[in-house]
Amino acid sequence: MATDCIPQLTFRFQENSKPVVATFDMAHASSDGGAVLLKSLDARLKLTEQMASCLTDQRQPGKVQHELLELVRQRVFGLACGYPDGNDAARLADDPIHKLLVGRDPLSGPALASQPTLSRFENQMGRKDLYRLSLALADRVIVHHRRRLKGKARRITIDLDPTDDPTHGQQEFTFFNGHYDTWCYLPVVATVSFDKEPEQYLVGVVLRPGNASAKQGAIGILRRLLSKLRTAFPRARLRVRLDGGFQDNGIMDFLEAEGVEYLMALASNARLEKRARRLLGTARRLSRETGQSAQLYGETRYAAQKWSHKRRVILKAEVVRHPGRDPRDNPRFVVTNLPYKPETVYGIYRQRGDAENRYKELHAGLELDRTSCHRFLANQFRVLLTAMAYVLLQELRRQARGTDCADAQVSTLRERLFKLAVWVERSVRRIVLHLPVSFPWLRSWRQIACAVGASPG
Repeated sequence: MATDCIPQLTFRFQENSKPVVATFDMAHASSDGGAVLLKSLDARLKLTEQMASCLTDQRQPGKVQHELLELVRQRVFGLACGYPDGNDAARLADDPIHKLLVGRDPLSGPALASQPTLSRFENQMGRKDLYRLSLALADRVIVHHRRRLKGKARRITIDLDPTDDPTHGQQEFTFFNGHYDTWCYLPVVATVSFDKEPEQYLVGVVLRPGNASAKQGAIGILRRLLSKLRTAFPRARLRVRLDGGFQDNGIMDFLEAEGVEYLMALASNARLEKRARRLLGTARRLSRETGQSAQLYGETRYAAQKWSHKRRVILKAEVVRHPGRDPRDNPRFVVTNLPYKPETVYGIYRQRGDAENRYKELHAGLELDRTSCHRFLANQFRVLLTAMAYVLLQELRRQARGTDCADAQVSTLRERLFKLAVWVERSVRRIVLHLPVSFPWLRSWRQIACAVGASPG
């Protein structure tokens, strides 16, 4: 019979002559055994250590039970393992693996921080703390890739993009945004990619009020990133890609003064459509003749009323056909200082579309939008904690090359590599994690473990 101390459930299946009993009596066990990969990876990157060193501890030393580093690790590793809310702390307080991740003895170590402790931790952060934390995050990512590439990247591409963060309470600086048709924050996400590598590595996330324009704060973010990248990669050419929301003469003037390549989408208007009219007519004719969608590319010199001078604008005249639908015109415009052929330039701009996958991972995989604190600064801190977790997961995916997890999304990485039953045993000399033999991703897990610092034998 089930009791409070040993819960027991009995199943009776028709094809089995014996009842199947499920008994929750395995002490010192966890369902997140694979998360030791994160611990090993973080030890190599020193990410949480560097981030915690940026924070100011305003607590009375005699009353401190949880060091800042432990609190940072508890939140970052918890986010990576699929526990985005501070309320999850109550369920994980005595989990041996999560205690191991923060640096405590998995069996006899004290319980992890409670939800009220984590809430106070998040709400004590000031602007200077968050500014230092943002800079340190970018530094850590850039330094890591400089070492990985030995400072030999030839071209580095920066992508900035806003994303919506819907709010459902009385958070500071939440406003209604007509474009997204909701009350929200409007964080901007910054990523960098190196040469022809497809991965866009996260280097920063800045939370902004819901009524912020897409371009708000963009020059400040770009100025800091350009400085850091030039220091780390002095010979690399720098390129910036932006969507139409960043359309602004000030941003283009800044990039031109910095000697940076740029591509920026332009919103359609009557003057641009008039210049694309002949090209679009040719595309319609080709589409009628072939019965397929058709694209043609051209260019023009153009200056909006507030621009300081004329700039090169790439025209894409496209006619889109879908079965059972009428053909649809889809003209697109990109302003750039690149000298390549129009089709080549537009192809480079289109590559930024992969950034949408990063935002989906941040939202769906790590719940970037769990910004439910009342204070705006506390929510910015939560966003940065999520960014730290994502940096670790991106590096884990990079280390998974040659395995079944090489192209996995964040949620898939978690399901395949972290959600792994484990029984923890400790002796005088070592801690042993007993993992299942029948684990379906065992080969990939072992290969990744060696890649992040484990040694066989």
